[in-house]
Amino acid sequence: MSKLFWQSLLAVPAALGAAVAVSGSAIAAEAASTVEVSNFDQDSVQLAQITSVSELSDVLPSDWAFQALQSLVENYGCIQGYPDRTFRGQRSLTRFEFAAGLNSCLDVIATLIAQSGINPDDLATIRRLQEEFQADLALLRGRVDGLEAETATLRAQQFSTTTKLRGQADFNLVTPIDIVNAPNLSAVPAGSQPNLETSTSVAARARLNFDSSFTGNDRLRIRLQGGNGNAINGLGGLANAGGSDYNVTVDDFYYSFPVGGRITVTAAARGLAGDDWVTSTIVPFDGPSVADAGGPQFYDVGGGGGDGAGVGANIAFTDNIILDLGYTAGGPGAFDPSVGIFASTTQSYIAQLNFLTDGFFDAAVAYLHNDQSGGTDTFAGLLNLDFGRFFAGGHGAFRSFTGGDDFSWTAGLGVNDFLMEGSQLGVYGGQLPQLAGYSDNPFMVEGYYEIPFNQFLTITPAVIYGDLNVAGATDNTGLWGALRATFRF
Repeated sequence: MSKLFWQSLLAVPAALGAAVAVSGSAIAAEAASTVEVSNFDQDSVQLAQITSVSELSDVLPSDWAFQALQSLVENYGCIQGYPDRTFRGQRSLTRFEFAAGLNSCLDVIATLIAQSGINPDDLATIRRLQEEFQADLALLRGRVDGLEAETATLRAQQFSTTTKLRGQADFNLVTPIDIVNAPNLSAVPAGSQPNLETSTSVAARARLNFDSSFTGNDRLRIRLQGGNGNAINGLGGLANAGGSDYNVTVDDFYYSFPVGGRITVTAAARGLAGDDWVTSTIVPFDGPSVADAGGPQFYDVGGGGGDGAGVGANIAFTDNIILDLGYTAGGPGAFDPSVGIFASTTQSYIAQLNFLTDGFFDAAVAYLHNDQSGGTDTFAGLLNLDFGRFFAGGHGAFRSFTGGDDFSWTAGLGVNDFLMEGSQLGVYGGQLPQLAGYSDNPFMVEGYYEIPFNQFLTITPAVIYGDLNVAGATDNTGLWGALRATFRF
């Protein structure tokens, strides 16, 4: 069997590991993708042929690939270096470099075949190897055919080429631990009486998000949602609850798309108001908390009307400074041609300036206006301090409305990855926005522990305390235990 022939076969896999010098024009072409050009030389270079691995100044005998490089250079001569006699083996291989290395080794193969040819004994050996591994090749071929058939079936039966379906279901169990309901609630207007729950109750909500993209950077969302029940209503209710008799409604309907590299515009037919327009609500309790007050409630009071149409924009002046703008015309006037979106009686708008980092400090200032009930104006500030696993955050909001004004706030702290990765232990409290008929701002405190059992299931137990501060009532407080299970699919 020809020694040169087997050397030519060995040269093929050698090409796959080659990392050789390329010209500056090749590097510039690669820069259009994801390659970091700053690590490469920018001047035009010539390939430098080397005859010994010792000529490469950055290759040492202690390197794990030293023997492989030595064999490729000294036995086959199909690896080249940079003009400065470096090999640069620690960086990634580009497609241009792969092509250059492959071409060099193919030249070696062509030379070896031209010198020796292929004799009948070599062909007989190849046929014997084919027969010996025939069963393995057939098995591999069957697996490939099976994968191709499954792929064809998935393509033919796929839900959509542009849309992804995501779902979430939340189950809440709330039980009173200690409830004190004052007997005198006559000062509270009908429909606003707190009615603290005195029995164990269940609240649940399910939603399906249809997210479509037509360019890769835009998103059309249509959300179907249904639910039933709520709890601690005088304190803002639960975060993941709401609805009546599981009637399914279109809860969100909007389209977001980029304008240039730093502006995103969103047009909504339904579902966006208040904090729906902002890049971040800053406070770390928004999401993990069981009570809705974990997401600052001034957004809901000062910028409500989420059943209407609207438009918003997120403008990134830098990677850290972002301005959020949003306008919502609530129904039914927004959908009545005789009224229109600019004459709706429930118009609201928001402007929020954010400073967002990947480190210690996140903050924002916000202004909201809502035309409901004579009009309200809200000025707010939000802050989050991230010390690694430990965090502290909160907000303050001043609201001016017909008949008076009030100040609401929350503050709290917590620990990420407490006892297990991905968990969050937190406690926060504060004054909620004052409601009609209440003598003062309701006060509440919540402690929660969010536990991710896997990527599909999260369990969050919580303890919630609240004082409604009802006008004319001597006492109206409650202590509840809550348990929320969230399924994502």
